[in-house]
Amino acid sequence: MRRARGFTLLEVLVALAVVAIALGAGLRAAGALTDNAERLSEVIAAQWCADNQLTALRLSRAFPGVGDADFSCEQLGRSYRGTLVTRPTPNPSFRRVDAVLLDDAGHALVTLSTVLSRQ
Repeated sequence: MRRARGFTLLEVLVALAVVAIALGAGLRAAGALTDNAERLSEVIAAQWCADNQLTALRLSRAFPGVGDADFSCEQLGRSYRGTLVTRPTPNPSFRRVDAVLLDDAGHALVTLSTVLSRQ
C-alpha cells in the first residue's frame, strides 16, 4: 500500500491561520504609518504658521506688550488657529513670545518660542 503525499487538512488550516494573522498585523502597521504621516503633515504645517507669526513679530521691530493674542493661519489648504503668548523675562529689555497652534479639538499641535528685545 502506498501512502498519499501532501498536506493534511489540519496543516493547511494552521498555515492559513498563520498567514491571516501576519496579514492582519501588516494591515495594522500600514494603518499606523498612514496615521503618523498625516499627523506629521499637520504638525509641519502648524509649525510653518507659528514660525510665520514669530517672524512677522521680529520684522515689525515693535516691542510686544505682555498678554495673549489670537491669530489664524492657512497652510496646505487647512486653517489653523493659534495664540501668541507674550510673557516678561527677568530682564525688562526682553520678552518671551510663544506661538501655540491648536488642532480642531483644542489640543496643542506645536509650540514655538522666541525672545524679542527692545530696540
